[in-house]
Amino acid sequence: MAFAHLHVHTEYSLLDGSNKIKEYVRRVKELGMDSAAITDHGVMYGVLEFYREAKAAGINPVIGCEVYVAPNSRFDKELTGGEDRYYHLVLLAENNTGYANLMKIVSKGFTEGYYYKPRVDMEVLQTYHEGLIALSACLAGEVQRNISKGFLEEARKSALKYQACFGKGNYYLELQDHGIPEQKRVNMELMNMSRELQIPLVVTNDVHYTYETDVEPHDILLCLQTGKKLADEDRMRYEGGQYYVKSEEEMKGLFPYAWEAVENTQEIADRCHVEIEFGVRKLPHYEVPEGYDSWSYLQKLCADGLEERYGDGSQAAGDTGMTLRERLDYELDVIHSMGFVDYFLIVWDFIHYAKKNGIPVGPGRGSAAGSIVSYCLKITDIDPIRYSLLFERFLNPERVSMPDIDIDFCPNGRQDVIDYVSRKYGSEKVVQIVTFGTLGAKGVIRDVGRVMDLPYAYVDSIAKLVPGDLNITLDQALEKNPELNKLYREEEQVHKLIDMCRRLEGLPRNTGMHAAGVVICPEAADEFVPLSRGGDGSITTQYTKDPLEELGLLKMDFLGLRNLTVIRDAVRFVEQTRGIKLDMDHIDFNDPKVLSYIGTGRTEGIFQLESGGMKSFMKELRPQNFEDIVAGISLYRPGPMDFIPKYIKGKNNGGETSYACPQLEPILKNTYGCMVYQEQVMQIVRDLGGYTMGRSDLVRRAMSKKKHSVMEKERANFVYGSAEEGVPGCLSRGIDEKTANRIFDEMMDFANYAFNKSHAACYAVVTLQTAWLKYYYPVEFMAALLTSVIDNPKKVSEYILASRSMGINILPPDINQGEAGFSVDEGNIRYALTAIKGVGRPVIEAIVEERRLRGPYTNLKDFITRVADRDVNKRAIENFIKAGAMDGLGGTRKQCMSVYVQILDHIVKDKKNNLAGQLTLFDIASEEDKEEFDIRMPDVGEYTREMLFAFEKEVMGIYVSGHPLEEYQELLQKYATFRSSDFALDEETGQVAVTDRAPAVIGGMIAEKTIKYTRNNQVMAFISLEDLVGSVEVVVFPRDYEQYSALLTDDAKIFIRGRVSVEEDKDAKLICEQIAGFEEAARGGELFPRRGRSFPGGSSGGWRSGGNGYRGAGQGAAPQGTLPQETSQQGVKRQEAPPQGTLPQETSQQGVKQQEAPPQGTSPQEASQQGVKRQEAAGQGATPQSTPGKGRTSADGAGGVPEQRQITGNGGETPAQASGTREETARPRIRSVPPGVWVQFPTLEAYMQSERRLLEVTADSDGQDHLVVFIKNSKAVKVLPDNRNVCGDEALVQRLGAVFGEENVKIVTKPIENPKEMH
Repeated sequence: MAFAHLHVHTEYSLLDGSNKIKEYVRRVKELGMDSAAITDHGVMYGVLEFYREAKAAGINPVIGCEVYVAPNSRFDKELTGGEDRYYHLVLLAENNTGYANLMKIVSKGFTEGYYYKPRVDMEVLQTYHEGLIALSACLAGEVQRNISKGFLEEARKSALKYQACFGKGNYYLELQDHGIPEQKRVNMELMNMSRELQIPLVVTNDVHYTYETDVEPHDILLCLQTGKKLADEDRMRYEGGQYYVKSEEEMKGLFPYAWEAVENTQEIADRCHVEIEFGVRKLPHYEVPEGYDSWSYLQKLCADGLEERYGDGSQAAGDTGMTLRERLDYELDVIHSMGFVDYFLIVWDFIHYAKKNGIPVGPGRGSAAGSIVSYCLKITDIDPIRYSLLFERFLNPERVSMPDIDIDFCPNGRQDVIDYVSRKYGSEKVVQIVTFGTLGAKGVIRDVGRVMDLPYAYVDSIAKLVPGDLNITLDQALEKNPELNKLYREEEQVHKLIDMCRRLEGLPRNTGMHAAGVVICPEAADEFVPLSRGGDGSITTQYTKDPLEELGLLKMDFLGLRNLTVIRDAVRFVEQTRGIKLDMDHIDFNDPKVLSYIGTGRTEGIFQLESGGMKSFMKELRPQNFEDIVAGISLYRPGPMDFIPKYIKGKNNGGETSYACPQLEPILKNTYGCMVYQEQVMQIVRDLGGYTMGRSDLVRRAMSKKKHSVMEKERANFVYGSAEEGVPGCLSRGIDEKTANRIFDEMMDFANYAFNKSHAACYAVVTLQTAWLKYYYPVEFMAALLTSVIDNPKKVSEYILASRSMGINILPPDINQGEAGFSVDEGNIRYALTAIKGVGRPVIEAIVEERRLRGPYTNLKDFITRVADRDVNKRAIENFIKAGAMDGLGGTRKQCMSVYVQILDHIVKDKKNNLAGQLTLFDIASEEDKEEFDIRMPDVGEYTREMLFAFEKEVMGIYVSGHPLEEYQELLQKYATFRSSDFALDEETGQVAVTDRAPAVIGGMIAEKTIKYTRNNQVMAFISLEDLVGSVEVVVFPRDYEQYSALLTDDAKIFIRGRVSVEEDKDAKLICEQIAGFEEAARGGELFPRRGRSFPGGSSGGWRSGGNGYRGAGQGAAPQGTLPQETSQQGVKRQEAPPQGTLPQETSQQGVKQQEAPPQGTSPQEASQQGVKRQEAAGQGATPQSTPGKGRTSADGAGGVPEQRQITGNGGETPAQASGTREETARPRIRSVPPGVWVQFPTLEAYMQSERRLLEVTADSDGQDHLVVFIKNSKAVKVLPDNRNVCGDEALVQRLGAVFGEENVKIVTKPIENPKEMH
């Protein structure tokens, strides 16, 4: 082989290269090459990944970078514009010295020369040139650009300058040919220059994608980078389609006149050999006090800690067979032998600093809590002996890897700790860690769809067919979702979209900064890693956290935990208001009152227990001790949730718990026979199989990674033992073969889900601390909790509602009583002054300081006079008045609003006069006369209640003194199935509580309405519907807007029924289907009557199934968020719903108590008079209606339970079995179905999945033709309601055919009798 690619951009030339490293290395191998380079634009992000992949494939990795060179100094700005701001230059590392210098050069570009791009200059290149080979790059290189401009002499000077810098034989002139005419002209001149200046030539292909067929997806990627669409003419392009990984033959074919330049590529590659060292620890040294070395100082700190924590240490260390002192010595010996002494001293030091400076630190995190050394050093605050936590889960002498101690700090003090570490070790040695955002499966569909200019709704519907599994790929999605697979196979547009996405999926799209990760290096960081800059200007590594650990660098996670701030503030409030100083580290973690309170499910604000599911779990669990909380936190996750019933059953029937063998009882007793923790798996392997604890951790890890070959070997060892490996096995301990295999199988199943008990125990401490504070000091706790979410209005609203439900009054902000945050005011919570918009924290602090120094403000004029010099402007004063903060100064809000500008102007004018030495009449008047000249409050009364509420919402984002919907709270509880908070993206989980496409009813008032026009000039709306805790965006399509526009007025109070729409990383929305006003709801009756036409013969125009989807007020209410089919056991007395997908005629035998069906052909009116039997819903009698196709009476106040549609969307129906009524009589005979546009689906499930797309495709079609749905396998037909009528023209048929298949769309011109199938 005589060619190697030396100018190659990978996926890490962000949004510019689509050349995935794994594919690139594989392709190079296929082409028979033995070397390949990586030269991304200005960065080395992908170097370690490329190095590992290339080495694994037997390819020599050539490490390089295409750097940007400033024309003059790297510090210069705006001397030139556009492309002249920098030139390109390719640098390749010849050896390890070159690699070290390349890291320095690339780092300098970011830390010193960043201006649009990370630029270096000749000074940097001359300083760090050793070990580097330079290529003159593409047409953007300095030499080539001068040639293009006709500056041939300048081009020669530039070439000689670079040759002088890097040395003769280390600088090459680069030839490229992508079919661009300018390149051919430049190449000829480079050939001449090479002969004249004796500078060698080299050929490259400036690779940006892997295969020739990647031209189109790469073009899409460029559009993503530039924000353009494919149809845009004026956009960035790589013309010619030649930027792929070419073979040696192709390259020689391009350069028949320069074969020597082709062969030079291999010569250069053969010179380049970099060996990157992995696994060698590079820990910083901790400076210890005089008279100690690191080892003796760590021993001293641990001995002191042991005495403080335990006394003399002679007690037994649990069931380890050691005393506490012996256990400590054992751990210290392991730490010393593994070389981690300085590591523990570094961690101890910054935690000690934090605690000494009043910065709250968490009780621990992760497996470090299993170490008695961590406990004695006060790195953790949970006793590993008491709770049977295992050291080997944290630090295993049989598995040499870096310990991982992550620390939670109060978010307000976290940066202070990082700054301390930077000061102690040197800012050049402490840097934060880069992260990459990638094009995920759903996101890439939306991105590519936008570039291809496809309709948003169309693309969104396809993206939503991708399952929500973590890190799912498009290939996996096509396997998992038959509908997506069918669309991909049958619809050309979808096929192309998905194909483009598959080529771009997984590419990094942007950099970010790790939320907590910090690297502490023994020398300047750029000695070990290349550096870049984060979005906020801070210096970050260019390698991510895992490669950094592989390089042996010390990575620490400094995490911010908001709940620590809540605990600190609540403790401070208790001391201020009650004079009690609390010690939260020594509360009773088995306090029965607190545990009983948790069991009520009222866990708002309690760490880890706030979600709806966790609240329900706690009600079932009824925790009795600390261990129950630890187990609860561990079990409430996907996977382990399946064990919750077994755990609860074992807990409630403790005496009935059985064990496969007696040896399991001491291990599983605390968890009632269930495997819950990773540590239990380790103990079982140790105690039953006879493994060492270190090796048992290795087995646990292998189980969790599903290493089957390893597991089969370990199964044999576990069951039968291995004398060679020193494992006795279960048989030697009296456990029979069948039992041993069963236990091993159970461990295999559970190991992948098992939770780290040390981590759960640490978090359970914070859970109990927050619960304890909430139970004993609720006002102080809720004030602290509200302060912690002050920047999140939705959370503030939620916690205010929770506070009121606890009987705590929320007082409006007050200029004389309020503080910067929420505060405690005589058993009430005073609203925070900083929560008022337009007023910064410095202004609030100045106002509070003035009040403390000179006493309370006496009136509006006194306030304005005293703060006029403290940057309190007109807007701030106005917002104070609107928020009610001035209510205690005399006068109404309307009066204050009328005069504050006049007072402020008067004060400003007086100050100007005083500065000029002028006296006013006011200055020489007596005190009695001054009152007459004073500005008086006008007699204007007060604003209306609604206006006062509106002002509060305007300046604080929420209502404080009351809420316009307070009087409707019972009505909302009665009809709404979800609250706005269920639609909000949770900041911690990144998820919403509602499910995509789920039916939902929300109620509230219209806070905002935006009108949009469709392509057909139809009106639709986006409204913000606000309830008691926040707001939800609702989309109202044209037909629904036309029907309900009279209800969609500003501040209108309405209920909206619809379907949930969930998108990635956004709050969920509701797609409107029906709307009803509060007045209608207050009258009782059915809130949402069935929509749609009746089938001939009495069948309703939609498929029906029972279900009560609404939470009723009072008895029988289903829990919030319960889906219709889940509510039958929630206390609502009603009939059972038929199975999902059951058609009406199939439901008569589904357990509904009813009379025999009337003879076939009986009219609906006759059937109604035959007295179909009903259950009574919620103890109230339901009055049947005999008119076919009409809604039934509601149970909520009028004899029935409100209905919930299950399988319909904008054009669907409500269930026929709501509130226990029964309207179907017999299998109806469909005598005829009207003409219209028919769309066929193979099954009912297929229609349910595609229904929303059907409505979206037909949304813009307006006419008088019926839209008819036909289900092929059951011959069921549904006519959508009149407001779904369409114009049955060829354009609509083509649109529907493109989505659902041409064979499934027909225009029917005559009524069809007893339809069998579509023809």
